[in-house]
Amino acid sequence: MWFDINGGVFISINCLSYAQQCAEKCLKAYLVYRRIDFPYTHNISRLLELCIEQQVNWPETIQKAKGLTSYAITTRYPNEDGEVTREEVEQAIHIATQVQQTVRISLIQEGMKLSE
Repeated sequence: MWFDINGGVFISINCLSYAQQCAEKCLKAYLVYRRIDFPYTHNISRLLELCIEQQVNWPETIQKAKGLTSYAITTRYPNEDGEVTREEVEQAIHIATQVQQTVRISLIQEGMKLSE
């Protein structure tokens, strides 16, 4: 299934899986930078817990990323959980972007040199 957003930019339900992966990889990157061991998991809730234990001052809105965990599996097997809405895809992309920006800011504040 494809959705047309922003006048000709097409996105598919695969974006749900990619949004989940984006959030997961960003959180894991933060943990690696802090030298924190983490389990082999796609569970964003667990990764967030480990990050929060590091006394990060992240906005409460980042907790919405927990909802992306289900996309690690369900979107890889189409039609298992029914139809996906355009709004659901856009929200997942928005949440993943928030996670990426939050982690990026934290890493820069902690001294990591990142390019623009």
